[in-house]
Amino acid sequence: MNEIGTLAEKSLHAGIKAWYGRSTDQFEVQLDGFIIDIVRGEQLIEIQTRHFGAMKRKLSRLLEHHPVLLLHPIAQEKWIVRETAVGQLISRRKSPKKGQALDLFSELMRIPHLLPHPNLVVGALLTRQEEVWRDDGQGSWRRKGWSLHDHRLLEVIGLHTFATPADLLKLLPTDLPQPFTNKQLARLTKIPPHLAQRITYTLTRCDVVEQVGKEARSNLYQVLVSEKW
Repeated sequence: MNEIGTLAEKSLHAGIKAWYGRSTDQFEVQLDGFIIDIVRGEQLIEIQTRHFGAMKRKLSRLLEHHPVLLLHPIAQEKWIVRETAVGQLISRRKSPKKGQALDLFSELMRIPHLLPHPNLVVGALLTRQEEVWRDDGQGSWRRKGWSLHDHRLLEVIGLHTFATPADLLKLLPTDLPQPFTNKQLARLTKIPPHLAQRITYTLTRCDVVEQVGKEARSNLYQVLVSEKW
């Protein structure tokens, strides 16, 4: 198939495929028992908007014989759109939340054992998106029946790629003390403590960071490189 297939595909996934795809690519190709989003020569390109854990088996199989680029969108800017049950616009406002490349670790923590594979490259796509909610009565009572209908790609702001676990260290602040705690990492990067924990969890299992002791009740971590990243 040489045209971009979007049947039963969410808007964000389809939008990224259209943005990244080239006219010479193949789309929705069946290979090794799986459907591949984009095939570009020997490279397989997979777009995963969330749930990296669900891709463990697929990635493990594909990486045995193919170079894979795994693209993940992160909403650097997001607008909340509210619509009626039939899609008529009610309101649109900008969300105060701003995503960043470090948010990639919320998904990488699900596949740390695959990150050192020489055939895997991970890409963080910083985007502008719309998050679409509909008043269709299908949502939970906490949301008063509103349900999350779709995510729409407005623009791709930038792409950061990581070919090795050591490349991920570029996302850490260069003034991070050695050793460091999750609390220090969270403070310097201005991220929630739970995200700092996901970062150190992932990097320790990729053998680019190690736990070297404790400071009071906090674990101490050390970056395993000879020079500042």
